[in-house]
Amino acid sequence: MQTHYRTCNICEALCGIEITHEGENILSIKGDPKDPLSRGHICPKAVALQDFYFDEDRLRSPLKKTANGFEEISWEEAFDFTVNKIQEIQNKHGDNAVATFLGNPNAHNMGNLLFVRPFIKALRTKSRFSASTVDQMPHHVASLHMLGHSILNPVPDLDRTNYLLIMGGNPLVSNGSMMSAPDIPKRFRAIQERGGKIVVIDPRRTETARKADEHLFIKPETDVVLLLAMIHTIIKEDKIRLNHLADNVTGLEEIKTLAEKYTPELAEKITGIKAEKIKSLTLEMAAADKAVLYSRMGLSTQTFGGLCIWLTNVFNILNGNYDREGGMMFPSPAIDPISFSPKKGKPKYKSIPLSRVRKLPKYLGETPSASLAEEIETEGEGQIKALVCVAGNPVLSVPNGRRLEKAFEKLDFIVCSDIYLTETSKHADIIFPATSGLEISQYDITFLNLAIRNIAKYSPALFPKKGNVKHDWEILAELTARLKGEKNQGHSPEMFLNMALQMGKYAKDGLTLEKLKEHPHGIDLGPLTSCLKERLQTDDDTVRLIHPVFLEDLKRLDESLNTTASENDFSYQMIGRRVLRQHNTWTHNAHRLSKGRNECTVLINPTDADRLGVTSGEYILLKSRVGQIKVEAEVTDEIMEGVLSLPQGFGASKKSKMKIAAAQNSVSINDLTDDLRVDSLTGNAALNGVYVSVSKMAD
Repeated sequence: MQTHYRTCNICEALCGIEITHEGENILSIKGDPKDPLSRGHICPKAVALQDFYFDEDRLRSPLKKTANGFEEISWEEAFDFTVNKIQEIQNKHGDNAVATFLGNPNAHNMGNLLFVRPFIKALRTKSRFSASTVDQMPHHVASLHMLGHSILNPVPDLDRTNYLLIMGGNPLVSNGSMMSAPDIPKRFRAIQERGGKIVVIDPRRTETARKADEHLFIKPETDVVLLLAMIHTIIKEDKIRLNHLADNVTGLEEIKTLAEKYTPELAEKITGIKAEKIKSLTLEMAAADKAVLYSRMGLSTQTFGGLCIWLTNVFNILNGNYDREGGMMFPSPAIDPISFSPKKGKPKYKSIPLSRVRKLPKYLGETPSASLAEEIETEGEGQIKALVCVAGNPVLSVPNGRRLEKAFEKLDFIVCSDIYLTETSKHADIIFPATSGLEISQYDITFLNLAIRNIAKYSPALFPKKGNVKHDWEILAELTARLKGEKNQGHSPEMFLNMALQMGKYAKDGLTLEKLKEHPHGIDLGPLTSCLKERLQTDDDTVRLIHPVFLEDLKRLDESLNTTASENDFSYQMIGRRVLRQHNTWTHNAHRLSKGRNECTVLINPTDADRLGVTSGEYILLKSRVGQIKVEAEVTDEIMEGVLSLPQGFGASKKSKMKIAAAQNSVSINDLTDDLRVDSLTGNAALNGVYVSVSKMAD
């Protein structure tokens, strides 16, 4: 019997786990109490890691689509066919005719992160898409324009704050999002036990809201007005305190001017939250010694997502809790992405690049994923003719997935790297079978940069590769070499990891890969410290409260407030929600996560249910501009009147290669989300606030 320690890499939480096993026989998976970040916490997803490794439906050999369906082929044939097709299409239609789509699991995989950039460079394409423009681009845009670098993202200092205001986030289920914070229940209790307060503002009384001291309902897509009213209040009540950033903040007078008209009284009419409550809430935060406002998915995935995340930063700065203990702080990771791609003193682009068809903004070199279908369908120079999809399932994860699925039929070639046959990979001409969590070594490059405590941890692979599979990074490295006409050098992720550690902040303390191997639980590098001044990437070393893109988008906000939108029969607004036992679109094959009651339900307020004559367990028909779905109703007062909630990540169909529990009940929210609804400031998909109609299904 042996014990293996590693970090679970399914979600952002970075939970340390302890796996007891005899050979390939796993006896237990439980939380590692010695992990300095998670401290023994574990969620159901980590226990399911074994399901993915042993799943008989996992792809085990390269597949090629033929007239008779998929057939197993050799790796050599798969690589040859793929590279030949890519080069053939690029020679005929140009480099940008081949697009890439990177799914969320890439961010949780050290090898992918290290090898995907050289692959895209070898591909020479500017047609790049990823999950980032589905759920998080507003955070990166705010950091870019305010701090000078898109990866310089702050996180709440949960372990030392005394007042936590959460807008549009549900960390009790997500374990943090754009914030790696395992063991949220204990951390929340600690806030309350030291006399602190937690407030949640959300159209749904979420799992987090139930544990908070106060919850306020808010109408979907009105958060931006509430934030402006809070900023208005802190200015009017003369509560601005910039603290140690006083000499590094510019644009304060402009903020005072633009916020003047957004009074709490105006916000009450728009948001549904009383003006006096807005004032008292703001003043409570101003009076708290250590306070932080945390905004996430509910705010970043709406039509004013960019403004919402910008104003979240502005409020935290004006309230004196930016880069300060107990407020919004910046991790100091052992591998700092900013040090490898500094922006200070570098040439800046004169204007933001735009997408080919809809002219949406392109940040981080990415075309908004909501426009992928139209970039395939629309003829002309730069039209996408082929797709390389790595660990992604855009048919289920991108708005208006049905349109995208039809668009895939127009492509000349699709290649996917995945562990399963999915709604996306079933359209592929070639599928490369990849390894799963227990087969890979891991150092979390992405999320240690978002962790609420500075740690470093390396996890070796537990098991050897099962079947005729390869690591994603091996696939990417081989394709890169062949595209460049070179020999694959066979470099490993560990080689690059060790080099990066020796160039990092803690190298002087002797932090190397060998040292990490000697500490399987991880190394605690200490709490977050004030470090923004040293890490700022603006040329003048200032935090910029104002940028022209935000001012321009405020005009769009004003126009929307002065316009009475006609939604015809679409009288309900739909929001998403996360389910603890699932993660995005790929975890449904795990028996441990799929058993139990049907969680793919639509939440509906009792008043709305009575009006429609609907009871829990009955099926209702939801329609939007782009599609319709039949889904089981769940009547509950946790959702506000006029709002419906569907979970994200469902919709996988039941087929021979995908055993989905209760698959007949699984529907995709992205059959209703509208690909034409985006945040025009950032290009991010507007998944929340979609107008839908509701009708009871006939008996």
